[in-house]
Amino acid sequence: MDSGEMQYLFKETRLNLEPPSSSVVTVRLPGSDRGQRKANDLSPEDETTFRSKNLASSSSIYHRQFHTSPRSFLWRVLEGGKILSVRAVDVCQNKEDALLVLNFHFATPIQPNCVAFSDPQEHDALCFFVLDQSYQLWTFTLRPDLFRKRSAIDAGLSDVAKRHVPAGLSFKHPYRMVAVSADCLLVTVNDGGMIRFDRNPHSDGSNTLWKETFFNVQGWTQNLRSLLPFQGKHTVKHGKMNMEYSAAASVQVTSLGVDECLFAVTVCLDHRMRIWDLDDGQILHTSDILGIERAPQEVGKWSIEPSQSNLVQIVGHSRGSRICATYSPVGAGEFKFWMIRAKGTHAVTVEDLFPTISLVPITPSSSDVWTLADFVLANPQKDSISIWTLWKNNMTYKVQKLDLDRENMAQCWEESWELVYIDTRITTPQASGPIDSTDVTEKWLQLILQPGRFTKSTLNTALSIYEQGLGVSRDASRARGLAESICSVLGSTASLERGATGAMDYDQFRSSSEIQWRRFYRLLVELDKQRGEAMGLTFDPETDMAWVVCADLLGAIRDCSDLERLYYNLSFPEEDQAQEAALVSSALSFVDGFSDNFVQTSNAVLRSEIFEESQKTDMERIQYFSDKAGFWRGITDEDCAQIVDALGQNFSTVTDELYGKVFGLIAAPENAKRRELSHPLSEFGRKLVSKATQDSIELYWKICFTQLILLVHMEFEFDTDDQALHNRVDIGTAYRKFVEALRRVEFLRWLAKTELSKKGAEDGRASTALEINLGHLLGFGSMNEPIATSITELVSNLCAPDSDIEISPSTVQCYLLKNERADLALDLAPFAEQSPFSIYVQGRVFLALQDFSSASIHFRKAAIGMGSTDTKIDRYLSSGLLDSTEWSLINHGLAKYYSHLVALYEKYKAYSYVVEFARLSIQFFDSSSSNDNLLKTDMLSRLFNAAVATAQFQLAHMTLTSLKDDALKHSSLRKLVSKMCETNHNNDLIKLPFPGMQRDVDEILAQKCKSIMDVINGFPYHQILYSWRIRHGNFRGAASILLDRIQKLRLAGEGDKIDGDDVLDTPVTRQYILLINALSCVDTKQAWIYDEGVPGSEAKGDGEAKRKVVSLADIRKQYQAELDRITAIQNNQFGFKADDVMDLS
Repeated sequence: MDSGEMQYLFKETRLNLEPPSSSVVTVRLPGSDRGQRKANDLSPEDETTFRSKNLASSSSIYHRQFHTSPRSFLWRVLEGGKILSVRAVDVCQNKEDALLVLNFHFATPIQPNCVAFSDPQEHDALCFFVLDQSYQLWTFTLRPDLFRKRSAIDAGLSDVAKRHVPAGLSFKHPYRMVAVSADCLLVTVNDGGMIRFDRNPHSDGSNTLWKETFFNVQGWTQNLRSLLPFQGKHTVKHGKMNMEYSAAASVQVTSLGVDECLFAVTVCLDHRMRIWDLDDGQILHTSDILGIERAPQEVGKWSIEPSQSNLVQIVGHSRGSRICATYSPVGAGEFKFWMIRAKGTHAVTVEDLFPTISLVPITPSSSDVWTLADFVLANPQKDSISIWTLWKNNMTYKVQKLDLDRENMAQCWEESWELVYIDTRITTPQASGPIDSTDVTEKWLQLILQPGRFTKSTLNTALSIYEQGLGVSRDASRARGLAESICSVLGSTASLERGATGAMDYDQFRSSSEIQWRRFYRLLVELDKQRGEAMGLTFDPETDMAWVVCADLLGAIRDCSDLERLYYNLSFPEEDQAQEAALVSSALSFVDGFSDNFVQTSNAVLRSEIFEESQKTDMERIQYFSDKAGFWRGITDEDCAQIVDALGQNFSTVTDELYGKVFGLIAAPENAKRRELSHPLSEFGRKLVSKATQDSIELYWKICFTQLILLVHMEFEFDTDDQALHNRVDIGTAYRKFVEALRRVEFLRWLAKTELSKKGAEDGRASTALEINLGHLLGFGSMNEPIATSITELVSNLCAPDSDIEISPSTVQCYLLKNERADLALDLAPFAEQSPFSIYVQGRVFLALQDFSSASIHFRKAAIGMGSTDTKIDRYLSSGLLDSTEWSLINHGLAKYYSHLVALYEKYKAYSYVVEFARLSIQFFDSSSSNDNLLKTDMLSRLFNAAVATAQFQLAHMTLTSLKDDALKHSSLRKLVSKMCETNHNNDLIKLPFPGMQRDVDEILAQKCKSIMDVINGFPYHQILYSWRIRHGNFRGAASILLDRIQKLRLAGEGDKIDGDDVLDTPVTRQYILLINALSCVDTKQAWIYDEGVPGSEAKGDGEAKRKVVSLADIRKQYQAELDRITAIQNNQFGFKADDVMDLS
C-alpha cells in the first residue's frame, strides 16, 4: 500500500497546556532551593529560558484503573528535571472539577525514565514514584482533593511525599522504573538486572519504607564488570553509565491472567526479549524480538540504542494468556506479535503469531525520512486488537492506526493502515489592501491572539527576542498589556510619510507594517514548533481514545466527521462519494484561484446576505450577489474548463440529489441529537471541545463559502437559456441553505474567538464565549463512552445548521451585559433574531452603552410581545440578567412592562426617558386593581422625580396633583418647591395653582425663610415668599416676612450700606417701603402684624423674644427713625459713649 493512498479517518485536536498562574501550586520538597525559582523568574526571556520553563523533557498521561474522579493525569518533567508537574485531564466529570496544577520542585534533577504512576485499589488516591539523580526514591500519595483545594495541600503536605535511599543503587545505576502496583516497583539497572521494591506495610518513619530484592541475569561477574570505569565489548555508553547489552530498555508487567503471579516482559539492548518471574527473579524465556537466531558475534550489529524506551506492549483479557507486541528499531524497523501463555505459576510458552510475515510498518510518506518513535496496543473488545504508531521527522510527527485482522494479517498489514490528520499548515491572513475593512494591526492581532493559538509565554518570548533584535529595552513595555506591548514595538518600526506628490503614502505605510508583522509571526511560529515536538503516544482503554503528548501540547485524536473524512481524502475519495468529492474539490480549487481582493469583496457582500433581512426572491439575491461580488471579472477560461472537466458539460453531475448529499455532510449526526448529558464536561473538556469546534468552524465555513461561490458561478455560466442551471436544480433552496449554514458558523466563529474573563474572577482564568455560554449544554452520557467518536458527534451537532443545540444570540448578549461587556454584546446585534425578547435585549445593549434613543426605539418595538399576557418567555434566556422582580413585570401587561423600563432608565439617570415610559405605563394601569394602584403610585412618584430632574415643572405639578398618598404628596411638594427655587424658576412657582396645597407651599417657604440667617448671600427665600403671598392676596403675610428680612438685614449690618446716589436708599429702607405698601393694601383695622423677633438677636437676652403686635403706624415710625438715623450718621451726629444721646436738631 502506497502511503499516499491511506485514508484519513481521524483528526487531531491540539490543546495548549498553559494554565492560569493562580492554578499552579508549587510544592517544594526537602532540600530544594527556595530562591532558585525567583531567580528564574527574573532571567532574560530568551529561547533557552522558554524551553526550560515550558517545554517538557518527558511527559505522558496516566489513566487510573480503579477510581474515576479524577481518572486521567498528565505529568510533565520541566526545568531540566527539577520540576514534576501533575494535573488532571479528565474530559468529563461526575464530581467537582480538579483545576489545580501541582508542581513538585526537586533539589536534584529527576533521573530520566524514572517516573512511575499507580492507582491503589484500597483507597482513592494517586500514587507516583520518582527517582532523582542522587538515587533517592520519592513516594507521593495524593488525594483527589489536592487537585481541587489549595487548603488541602497545606493541611496534608507532610503526608504527600516520603523519601527512601535504596541501598542497591549505591553500586548500580537505574535505567528504567515501572510501577507494578502502589506497593511494588521494578527498577531495571545498567548491569542487566532488576531491583524489586516492596512497600513495608508497617513503615512508620523509624524503619525502611521499601524492601529491596535483587534479580540478576548472569551473576556477580557481570555485575562487577559493569562497575569498571572503562567499557569493553559487552557494554555500551549511555550518558555517564556503562550499559550491559542485557540491560532492559523497555518493561511491561503482567499477571497473564493468573492469580498471585507476576511476570516482567523486557526488551533488552541485545535485541532480546526476556520474561522474568517476579516472585523468584528467574528468567523463564529468552529469545530474539524478531524470532531470528543470531550468532553471538552479531550482538553489536543488532543492538538497540539505549535511548529507546517503548519496545514492548501487552494486551489481552483471557485467563492464562496475553498477546505481546515487540518492536525492533534496527534498520527499517519491524514488529513481531507473540502469544504468551502461562504454564502453571513458574513457566511460560511464547508463540510467534505470524512467523511467515514480515511486519515492517508503512511510513506516513515515502518522500521524507520518518522514524517510529512510539506505539501502543489497544484491545477495545475481546477479539479485536489495534495498534497505534507515532512517527517523527524532526519536529513533525504523524500518527497511524491499524485494526489487526489476524485471519488475513499480511493483506491487512499492507492495505488497512489509517491516518490521523494533523494540521501543520501555517495560517496567515490575506494581504491588506485598500478595500480591506480591517487595518493591518487589527488583522494580525486577531490571528496571533486567537484563543488556543499561541500561549502567553510564546508571545512574550517572541516579543523579547524581537526587541533584542531591534535593540529596544523591554523595561518600557513591561507595565503594559501584552497586545499593547506588541503593537507598540512593531508600530515603532513603521512610520507614515509623505509620498512624491506630497500626500500621505498610506500604501507604503501599510506595506511596511505588513512586513514587520510577518517577521514577528515567523518568529512566533518557529517558537511554537518546539512546543509541538511529540514526547509519546498514550491510549485510554476506557474511553477508546489516543493522545499525542507533546512538549507543551496535547493532541487528542478523535474520529473524523463525514465532512472531514471527505475533505481530507479528496485525492482518494471512497467510490460512493466520488461526485460529492468532485463538487467540493472543484469549489475549493475555484475559489483558491481568486485574488485577495475578490475574496474580500465576496466576504463583504456575503455579510449583507447573512445579516440583513431581504425582500428579494432567491434568484434576485443570487443575481445581486454576483453583481456586487464581481468575482467573475477575475475568472479565466482555464478556471471554467477545470470545473467543466470535474462536473461535466453544463455541470451535468450537479443535481438536487447531489446537493442533498452535500447538505447531509454538514447536517447534525442522528446519534448526537437528544444526547443524555449525565456527565458534564470538565474545564479541560470544554477547552478541548472548544478547540475542536474552532477547527470545524473553519472547515464548515470554507466548504459552504466555496460552494455558494461555485453555485453563483454555475448559474450564470451557460450559452443558451435552456442550459441554465436553475432549469433543473433548485438553486434558490441551495443558496438559502448555504447562507443559513454560514450564518450559524459565523456566529460560532465569533463565540470561539472571543475570550472573556468571568466577572469577579481574580485568578486570570479566561474562557471563550463558546465555553461559557454553551459549556453547560455539552457533556456525555457516560464516563466511559468512546469519546473519540462522541467529541466528533458533539462538534458536528454544534456546527450543523439543523443542530438541536440552541444557541441564542440574545442569551449570549444577556450574559455579556451581566458581565459589563456591552461593547461585545453590540457585536452580536447583526445575529439577533426578531423576536420580542431579542429586540428587548438589543434595547438593553444600547441602554448599557448609553445610547438612550436607540434603546427607546427597541423597547417600544418589543412592547407588544413583552407586555402580552398570552405568551411566556423562558427565564433561562436572560442568563441571570433579569432578576425575579423584573421577570414579574414581563408578560404581565404593558403597564408593568413600561414600569420595568422606567426602572432601567432611572438607573442611568436618563430622566427624559423615565418621563416618557412612566407616562406610557400610567396610561395602561387598571384603576380597579389594588396592586395596579400601588404600582401606579410608584410610577407617579418616579414620573414626578424625573420631571423635577428635567425641569419639567408643569408636568411635575400635574403629577403631584394626581398623588393620593398624603405623606408622599407632601414630601414631593417640598422637593418641587425647593427645586424650583434653587433653579431660579421663581416666577413659574408663583404662577402654579397648587390646588389644595397653597397653605403647604406657604409653610414650606416660611420654614426656609425662618431657617436662613444670611439674607445677603443666602438664597432669597424671603423675596419668593413675599411674591407668593402678594400673588395670593396675603398682604399681611407678605409684610410679616418683610419685617423678618429687615431684622436679619440689621443683624448683618446692612442698614448703613448705601446702594446708589441717594444716601437714604439702603436695603433696609427699601424693605420698609415694601412693608408699608403691603400693609397699606388692607383695611386700617387689619393693618398690623406680629413681630416674632429674630433668633440670636440682642432683644432676646437670655430667654426667648416676646411676641408683639406691630401696626402700620409703628412701621412708619420705625421707617422714619431709620431715615433719621442714616441722616445723623451722614451729618456726623452720633455719640461716642454708650450713654451719649445724638443731637438730631
